[in-house]
Amino acid sequence: MVISKILKSNMRVLVTGSKGFIGKNLCARLSEIEEFSVLFFDRNDSSSLLEDLIDKSDAIIHLAGENRPRDDSEFDNINVGLTKTISRALVLLDKKIPVFFASSTQAELNNPYGKSKYAAEVELQQLSSENNNPVVVFRLPGVFGKWCKPNYNSVVATFCHNIVNNLEIKVNNPSSVLKLIYIDDLVNEIIYSLKNIIIGFTRRPVGPEYSITLGELANKIGRFKHSRSSLMTEKVGDGLTRALYATYVSYFSSEIFSYSLPENIDSRGKFVEVLKTPDSGQFSFFTALPGITRGSHYHHTKTEKFLVIKGTARFKFRNIMTNEYHEILTSDSESIVVETVPGWVHDITNVGDCDMIVMLWANEIFNPSHPDTISCEV
Repeated sequence: MVISKILKSNMRVLVTGSKGFIGKNLCARLSEIEEFSVLFFDRNDSSSLLEDLIDKSDAIIHLAGENRPRDDSEFDNINVGLTKTISRALVLLDKKIPVFFASSTQAELNNPYGKSKYAAEVELQQLSSENNNPVVVFRLPGVFGKWCKPNYNSVVATFCHNIVNNLEIKVNNPSSVLKLIYIDDLVNEIIYSLKNIIIGFTRRPVGPEYSITLGELANKIGRFKHSRSSLMTEKVGDGLTRALYATYVSYFSSEIFSYSLPENIDSRGKFVEVLKTPDSGQFSFFTALPGITRGSHYHHTKTEKFLVIKGTARFKFRNIMTNEYHEILTSDSESIVVETVPGWVHDITNVGDCDMIVMLWANEIFNPSHPDTISCEV
């Protein structure tokens, strides 16, 4: 049952673990939404500050926890102990505000970390029952995304960091299956839950959850790196690959934000391939000096789109069966795409007085063995 779409116009949200991986991403997003103001609490802050922040809060997102301590006793001290501190403060202050807790799928397992997460869940369930606080528990698989610490508790972060920096990665069991959730999806779910408060104690699923083997993960991130030299991009527009690619590039240092492309230069100008796709062709650009003509060929199947972004161009076309002729004049003064059609000879001439620059998309990657490019004059 939903209490309200949002509790108040300016909800003060306390985030514990605000400097951690999930905390940094969540706080950044919350700060972008005018309905929320964020109160920050991290491991170096005092318990007295925590109590003061709880008193000022309209909701608590409890992310703080220990997952790789020097001693297993720290699981109970932090994962359970901090949760108890929060619960007791809410009871003493008689605050019925909602609490959102980042638990783990390991809460179902019999290990020290999982036991501590389950014990924290039980503490919050008791709080909800006895103090009438709405409580939502998110049992999370492996979370990945920007700002995650490598060589700590995320294999995605470790692989991305190491491959970006030409460091070795270890794949002990390539067939091992990972269950993953992307940080932006988790943050979206938390924000949705903040705006749609549910009475009582709830365990809320978070999705989409992705599955990938360790070997597939290593290979995919390796292909991300190779794409700068092969120019072949992965299908990075949606799903897991989109999320992994965004995570991968987040580990770039500013020194490698840019990279050079091979240039094919001759007396006409230069031709540069920019990006190739597995199933949607490739992007290129070329230049032409004044008076220079490029093309003078036709294709049986290949199609292309041209956009003049500097200069003035004359496109000429001739149908190889009927000899029908067509001509198009275009320039950088207007954004006009010119398409080539199979069976029509075509060329493009720089009819301006400055260098011409033209963007080009072809529906297939150029294959020197089967170029589908037959020289012929218009």
